[in-house]
Amino acid sequence: MGMSVIVSAAKAQDAEQILKLQYLCFQSEAELYGNYRIDPLVETLDAMRAEIATNLVFVARLGDEVVGSVRGSMGQDGAGEIGRLCVHPRLQGHGLGARLLGAVEAGLTDQRSATRYCLHTGHRSEGNLRLYRRAGYAPVGDATGQDGVRMILLEKDASAPAYVTSA
Repeated sequence: MGMSVIVSAAKAQDAEQILKLQYLCFQSEAELYGNYRIDPLVETLDAMRAEIATNLVFVARLGDEVVGSVRGSMGQDGAGEIGRLCVHPRLQGHGLGARLLGAVEAGLTDQRSATRYCLHTGHRSEGNLRLYRRAGYAPVGDATGQDGVRMILLEKDASAPAYVTSA
């Protein structure tokens, strides 16, 4: 096969592939919480297009196929907000999530001057929590999302190392 995965900024024409990938990837989260109305599963194509137009959206490509995606936007007080990190199930466990996370962090710092990064994940999402801990994120609280799922809020200073090898 010999193809390698390339991480780059998303283009407008990627919106449909990103939405389909997101729908596939977040099925396991929906099952974990018994809630198939979680935000990533009810997002519209128009909303996805708006995200690409206004925020930082990165994709991982294997040839022409989008196999991973992540988004970044600026929140309050110089905080870069990261969301909707997803990797195709057949490619999970190979470091692609960490690469996407690093790309969006770099983009938020270089293009938007973020001083820290914020993200959240469901309280039962152990794999996600492991990834974020390895990447240097620390829990700072929790909140219940509009979809009723309890979320763990995590933060990391923008000057912290991009990836920490111990969990």
